[in-house]
Amino acid sequence: MLAVGALALGLVLIVEGLVYALAPRIVEDMLAALRAIPPEARRMLGLAAFATGVFLVWLGKSLGA
Repeated sequence: MLAVGALALGLVLIVEGLVYALAPRIVEDMLAALRAIPPEARRMLGLAAFATGVFLVWLGKSLGA
């Protein structure tokens, strides 16, 4: 179980690191766009992303991953 968690965290850090390394200006633009969105809308986006992630993990586990 620890190995799966380490793998998942490592994959997230690889993707995040690539975004910051290859397109730092785009990250700044995205942060500025996020500031323009009201906090409640950001919260709903976060919850939707969380629910989608939980669903995808469940689906992957159901399919035998």
